[in-house]
Amino acid sequence: MTAAARADDGVRDDGVLRVGSKRFTESYILAEVIAQTAAPHVKVEHRQGLGNTAIVLAALKNGAIDVYPEYVGTIDQEILRHTQPSSLEQIRRELAAQGLGVAVPLGFNNTYALAVRGDAQLRTLSDLARQPELHFGLSHEFIGRADGWPGLARRYALPQQPRGLDHGIAYEALAARQVDVIDIYSTDAKIARYGLTVLRDDRAYFPRYDAVLLYRLDAPQRFPAAWRAIAQLEGRIGERDMIAMNAAAELDGQPFAQVARQWLQSKGQGGAQAPTAPQRTTLAGALFGADFARLTGQHVLLVVLSVLLACVAGIPLGIVAAFKPPLRQPVLALTGMLQTVPSLALLAILIPLLGTIGTVPALIALFVYALLPVVRNTCTGMLGVPAGLRQAALALGLTPGQRLRHVDLPLAMPVILAGVKTAAVTSVGTATIAAFIGAGGYGERITTGLALNDNTLLLAGALPAAALALLTQGLFELVERRFTVLQRM
Repeated sequence: MTAAARADDGVRDDGVLRVGSKRFTESYILAEVIAQTAAPHVKVEHRQGLGNTAIVLAALKNGAIDVYPEYVGTIDQEILRHTQPSSLEQIRRELAAQGLGVAVPLGFNNTYALAVRGDAQLRTLSDLARQPELHFGLSHEFIGRADGWPGLARRYALPQQPRGLDHGIAYEALAARQVDVIDIYSTDAKIARYGLTVLRDDRAYFPRYDAVLLYRLDAPQRFPAAWRAIAQLEGRIGERDMIAMNAAAELDGQPFAQVARQWLQSKGQGGAQAPTAPQRTTLAGALFGADFARLTGQHVLLVVLSVLLACVAGIPLGIVAAFKPPLRQPVLALTGMLQTVPSLALLAILIPLLGTIGTVPALIALFVYALLPVVRNTCTGMLGVPAGLRQAALALGLTPGQRLRHVDLPLAMPVILAGVKTAAVTSVGTATIAAFIGAGGYGERITTGLALNDNTLLLAGALPAAALALLTQGLFELVERRFTVLQRM
């Protein structure tokens, strides 16, 4: 696919190689290795922590990213939906039909596995079927993947019902005996640290998960020098290398970019550091790190624009619902139904529809979640205006439009403002999901903290969001008091 064809697809070609990563340590590190390898040859942007496979794949297909690290087993079963292992040639043919390619085997196999505490009398996956009382804590993606829990439970006749558990905290939950079995990646650094037993896959369920690069077919033509450099990574990262890099990030608290740069330098390659989120440090250092202004600006922008859009659409809808009784329940039901859609599901739907990741789908999602309180309070406020005042306005000769502007809206405004306040405060917290699709904000720190189980970094994202929510509420209360004073004058 040429640059011209890429432009015809509606994807902006600005000469920037965009590298994506999923929301777990190894993906962050590998993406940094790719980005730093390419950086001397082209401008590079790392779109980090893009949620699950569905989101990062949609970003790749629509050109929001150009390449990301993936695993052959995931491509084969989760992306191409094969029920049996396929050859690499068949995988390449089927991906090419989608404008994608797979190349640069990095040199290690990071297979899925299940692990238990070292003192458990279990050695194989078949042993699990004989102990139905065991509590499984599995990552949400593994529970839903075609090559994850559903097929595994069938192959081994496992009767247990797993709980969804973020991969970043699974090891600690296992050590605390809150769960008995977790899913792991074979290159996880914490396996040895916690003395876990990795259960043998005695019925050969899991395929190989050799690490490769999944990319847009136009990327090598658009970035030839960078791609030649990236291609030299083939076979360079062994399993021990990957475990050591994961340990440096998860156990030693080193930034992903630093881990990648040190590995590249150990292999005789210079690593150019790409922008990345701060990692383990003091709470004050993490709170007011170099990215604080950028993340605050992104978060505030998302909240302000989404609430403004909700007001522009929601206030007229609330007025219609108030004055058109047949439409009242459908309008309120529709806005209420929209708010029940899970956030990640909504984002996964919006990305292919809009053809982009980042700010635009995040804004639309936040707008959807902010709409209900604005519509509901506008309708309630309008219905609360005394009928006698409306009749008096008509008796004075006011048209319906004049009555709306000079009587209904002013009297309903305190209730409407309360709805807007609710929408704004809620949006401050909901905006943290924007980080899952590369839109930034304080959620960027939270997603990285979850990946590393780093409470300091989690607090560095959660505390500013909480402070912004309190500030937002305080500002709206000032506006409400000022409006009440003006009404009494």
